[in-house]
Amino acid sequence: MNAAARKIQRIYLTLTLGNTLAASFIWGINTLFLLDAGLSNFEAFAANAFFTAGMVLFEVPTGVVADSWGRRVSFLLGTVTLAGSTYLYYLLWQFSAPFWSWAVVSVLLGLGFTFFSGAVEAWLIDALRFSGYEGGMETVLGRGQMVSGVAMLAGSVAGGVIAQATNLGVPFLLRVGVLLAMFAVAFGLMRDVGFTPERSTHPLQATRAVLSASIENGLKNPPVRYVMLAAPFSAGVGIYVFYALQPYLLELFGDPHAYSVAGLAAAIVAGAQVLGGWIAPRVRRLVRKRTTVLILSSITGAIILVVLGFTQVFWVALVLLALWAVISSAGIPVRQAYLNDMIASKQRATVLSFDSLMGSSGGVVVQPMLGRAADVYGYPASLAIGGAIELFAVPFLLASRRQHHRADQANAPTQGTNTGPQTA
Repeated sequence: MNAAARKIQRIYLTLTLGNTLAASFIWGINTLFLLDAGLSNFEAFAANAFFTAGMVLFEVPTGVVADSWGRRVSFLLGTVTLAGSTYLYYLLWQFSAPFWSWAVVSVLLGLGFTFFSGAVEAWLIDALRFSGYEGGMETVLGRGQMVSGVAMLAGSVAGGVIAQATNLGVPFLLRVGVLLAMFAVAFGLMRDVGFTPERSTHPLQATRAVLSASIENGLKNPPVRYVMLAAPFSAGVGIYVFYALQPYLLELFGDPHAYSVAGLAAAIVAGAQVLGGWIAPRVRRLVRKRTTVLILSSITGAIILVVLGFTQVFWVALVLLALWAVISSAGIPVRQAYLNDMIASKQRATVLSFDSLMGSSGGVVVQPMLGRAADVYGYPASLAIGGAIELFAVPFLLASRRQHHRADQANAPTQGTNTGPQTA
C-alpha cells in the first residue's frame, strides 16, 4: 500500500470510528429505551421496522445524492439528518409520545443512515483504486470492521453505564454531539477522489436512472442478484437478534434495570466484530472461493441461534452470543469484497445502496414478526425461529456460487503472489 492509499485508509478509518462511536451509544439500550417509553415488544420492534422501512424508502434517492452530488455531500447530509432525528427520539421519550410519532421519527432515522450506506464504502473503493492500490479489499474492509468494533465496544459499554448512572435518554444526547463533531471532521478531511459526480437538474429523472442502473447492474446480474436476495433473511434476522438480546439477557440475568448488562451484550458483539475483521482476510487466504465463507457463516450462525433459543443460563448465552457474532462478522468483509469486485465504479454507490435496501426490506418484515413471537412465546423461541429464517439465505448464496464469477476467486490463495498479507 503506497502513501496515497494509506492516507485514504486513515480517513476511512477515522470516519468509521467516529460514526460507529456515535451510533453505538444507544445500541446497547435502544430496545430498553423504547420499552421504557411505554411501547410493547411488538410496538418496539415495529418502530425498528419503520426505521428499516425508512432505509428501504430512501436508499435509492440518497444513492442519487451520492452518485450525482458526491459521496462527501452524502456523508455530511447523513450526519446532520441523523443528529436531528436522534434528538427527536429523545423528545418522544421525554413526553411518552404515542406510537405513530415513533413510527414517523424512526423513518427519519432510516433516512439519516441511508446517506451513509453505500456512499462511504464506494468512496473508499474508488479512492483506493485511484491511488494505485491493487490488493484485495478484504484487508482494508477488515481493518474498517475492526475499528468499527472498537468504537462499538467503547460506545455501547459507555452508553449502558451512563444510562444506568443517569437515565436512558442521556446516551441519545451523546450521539447527537458526536455526530455534529463528525460533520466538522468530514468537512475538513473527506474529498471525492477517483470519482466525478454527474450532477442532474432533474432529481426525479436521476432517481429513475439510478434505480434502472441498480436493477441492471444488480438484480439483472445473476451472481450479484443472488447475494442480494439472500440479504433480507440474513440482515433481517441479524438486526432483530442484536436488539432482542438486550431484554433477553436482562431476563436471564434477573435484573430488568441492569442496563450495563445490556451494554455488555453490545460490547461482546463489538469485540467479535474486531476479531471477525481480523479473521476475515486470514480465512480468505485459506479458502479458494469467497462464497464458501458466506455459506458456512450463514449455516453456522443459524445453528447457534437455534441453540441460543434453548439456553436458560446467562453465561452460556453470552458465550453463544460471542460465537455467533464472530462468525457473522468474519463473513461481512468477504461479502463486501465479493460484491465490490462485481460492480462497476460508476454505479458502485447506487448498487451498494440497493443491496442495503434489500437487507433493510427483510428487517421490515422480520423484526415485527419476531417481536410478536417474543410477545407470545418468549425471547428464546423468537431467537430459534430467527435461526430457521436465516437458513433461507443459503440457497441464494449457493446459486451465486454456481455462476462462477471471477470475483468469487479474486485474490484467492491459488494465485501465487496474491497470497501475502497485503493482498489477501
